[in-house]
Amino acid sequence: MAGHRWSVVTVTYNSAETLRRCWRDEAKPYEWIVVDNASSDDSVAVAEELGARVVRLPENVGFSRANNVGVRQAAGEYVLFANPDLEIGPDGFDVLARHLDQHGGLAAPQLLSSDGVAQPNGRGFPYATAKVGNRKVWPLSRMHASYRLTAASGEALWVAWVMGAAVAARTADFLDLGGWNERFFLYYEDHELGLRAWRKGLPVALIGDVRWTHHWARATNSFRWSRAHTLELRSARTFFGMFPEFLTGLPPASRRHREAARLIGSPVSPVPAPRRGEPAPAPVRPTVD
Repeated sequence: MAGHRWSVVTVTYNSAETLRRCWRDEAKPYEWIVVDNASSDDSVAVAEELGARVVRLPENVGFSRANNVGVRQAAGEYVLFANPDLEIGPDGFDVLARHLDQHGGLAAPQLLSSDGVAQPNGRGFPYATAKVGNRKVWPLSRMHASYRLTAASGEALWVAWVMGAAVAARTADFLDLGGWNERFFLYYEDHELGLRAWRKGLPVALIGDVRWTHHWARATNSFRWSRAHTLELRSARTFFGMFPEFLTGLPPASRRHREAARLIGSPVSPVPAPRRGEPAPAPVRPTVD
């Protein structure tokens, strides 16, 4: 896999059947690194059959830590963190790379459900009331209608954060950002990553010209309590302890996250291509608040 511009990192945990369904394409124009969280099924064997270089962990260390293990092994100039239930198309990588070269930061494709409907994988500020409204609890669902963001073809939007199912960056930028926050075992790590990126002057964008299918089945959609609910609650406590403005309103989020507050939901301004013989422009990044 030497020489690929892109490294794709996928964390697995008992994901064998999902891998067979979503990663069966033989031609993979990227280095594929699978980090397996001590699966009890044949995830490792399936990933290797499909062309991955597999890192086997002796125990389940969680999503963030496993992703960090993977990115430290990445040889590509760019990295994509991709869930096992994601179907990616090779034509999207150049679009993502072009955006990252022009703007830096984090970028995500517009995800589509299994039936082709756009998933709102771009999000606004994660107020606790917005999180409840996202579960279609009225009237909070109406108050925070702009929390769920999608990008049409030909469109790119600035967002507060993107779902961790598909997150791209220049590898060096991501390592400089500090990687995924390992205080989060599962859930809310993507919220924190996006907000941290904004505060470090690395903007977060949703790219509508890259449209990949995400066969998403969220474990906490059921009202029946499960280990997934316990993990989400634990991560929520950690997150809102770090960002009390999204729980209590103090300090105001618009003060602590000024650049993100100014740009969320607005279109990404295109950067003109350089004329022949001119150097490529430096990434256009917002001012750190």
